[in-house]
Amino acid sequence: MLEHIAEEEDLLNLSLAIVTDSGHRDRKRKRMILNSNCDANIFRLLQMREQMLKPDTKRKGIVEDGSKGLHLIHLLLITATAVDENNVSTALQNLTELYQTVSLTGDSVQRVVAYFTDGLATKLLTRKSPFYDMLIQLPTNEEEFLAFTYLYRVSPYYQFAHFTANQAILEAFEKEEDTNNRALHVIDFDVSYGFQWPSLIQSLSDKASSTDRISLRITGFGTSLEQLKETETRLVSFAKGFSNLVFEFYGSLRGESSTLMNLKKKKKNETVAVNLVFHLNTLNDFFKVSNTLKSVHSINPSIVVLVEQEGSRNTRSFLSRFMESLHYFAAMFDSLDDCLPLESLERLSIEKNHLGKEIKRMLNYEDEEEKIMINKETWKGRMESHGFRGMKMSSKCMIQAKLLLKIRSHHWPDLQFDGENSKSGFRVFERDDGKAISLGWQDRSLLTATAWHCV
Repeated sequence: MLEHIAEEEDLLNLSLAIVTDSGHRDRKRKRMILNSNCDANIFRLLQMREQMLKPDTKRKGIVEDGSKGLHLIHLLLITATAVDENNVSTALQNLTELYQTVSLTGDSVQRVVAYFTDGLATKLLTRKSPFYDMLIQLPTNEEEFLAFTYLYRVSPYYQFAHFTANQAILEAFEKEEDTNNRALHVIDFDVSYGFQWPSLIQSLSDKASSTDRISLRITGFGTSLEQLKETETRLVSFAKGFSNLVFEFYGSLRGESSTLMNLKKKKKNETVAVNLVFHLNTLNDFFKVSNTLKSVHSINPSIVVLVEQEGSRNTRSFLSRFMESLHYFAAMFDSLDDCLPLESLERLSIEKNHLGKEIKRMLNYEDEEEKIMINKETWKGRMESHGFRGMKMSSKCMIQAKLLLKIRSHHWPDLQFDGENSKSGFRVFERDDGKAISLGWQDRSLLTATAWHCV
């Protein structure tokens, strides 16, 4: 699929040139307001979408060869250009054709284009439109949790991020064992469901004994009190199985200044680790990123671990952001074909309630001025400018990442364990002279893990 997208770069560059030359446009774009003249086309569009959503519908455009896949990508990019230029009639016509051709149960080209089509259709409408909620279709909390759980179980994506970060935190703790009173405090700026921490709890328990216990305290920030309570219950219940570990969890809503102030008053000699796994790319603008990094630096932790998606979200061009997102999610959808069979309900849940939600979020920012670019070099510059210096990732981190893929290789025989490019399969490789480790799919980097300390 990725080669199909690459062949459309010239088309996108042409679109970008057109957008750049139209200087009369406001830099802050507004969603289109569709008038009554468009009603017939909208109803036609929604009819085609309903047909697409039916799992037993035979699509007329099943992608059986590369040329049909290329046509889908070509049409999607033309549609994105029409949406960006407020060309309502062309956008509606192309979206209708896309809905007639794509499928949520087709091959990876059809599936990823289906969700991008939904994202563009949503962008076409205002929030006041009676059709907006029908198109946005956000998953329930339960659906979102299940989709995350499925992806965590079948793909190395999240496990790579969590295991690599945990290994770096464990080594920072071991380095200070003579002075830290066998106490570790992890400050997680995006604790989410807490799936990262059972493996760290188990690793610390392996180092402890009934007479020489280790203390682990986790301060987790989240966006929902309900989710924080569920995460606390889940982790406390798991930790009860390890009698040689003293475990505490403190949940706090993001942005609570009193919690951040208390974090600066750390216990005597404890090792403090800050976890920024999948957090900074949720902040949307440099001001929030800068404030977060200043707060982290003021805590003066022993280590800061950062894992972020690779890719860029261009600050000025919707089409650039669209193309980069298409590359990234195309790789994610491709990788799921190696993780789950086409008819899998788990795969459908992952794509609809996790990846599909992310695609719509990516395409429908309210303020296009406040976008951050995301890739390893960008984060390196941001971290260094805020008083952090990169640490070399240990050989254990790399060995563990390779082992994670090897354990799963009985499901995916095409997995690659070296740094060479391959035509298929996951791979892990070092970057930046050993100061970063990336997880990739084929030739595309998906995630990069780094560790930092305060200067």
